[in-house]
Amino acid sequence: MKIFVLIVGILVATVGGVTTYRALYVEPRSSFVVSDSGVRSLPNYKHVIGGALMLVGGAAVAFVAARKLER
Repeated sequence: MKIFVLIVGILVATVGGVTTYRALYVEPRSSFVVSDSGVRSLPNYKHVIGGALMLVGGAAVAFVAARKLER
């Protein structure tokens, strides 16, 4: 069971990292800001924050599961 939790934690962290990366660098921007100096595009911050939370949460689950395996 502990190995299963470790693998699930690693998978969730991986998906979170990929989601964050895609939201910041790959996917089309969600909004544009028009100002006097020009036009800027902004990433989809819902995906960025959600992916970062998945990354941190999955890594924490995997770390706790790995620590319990050492006994």
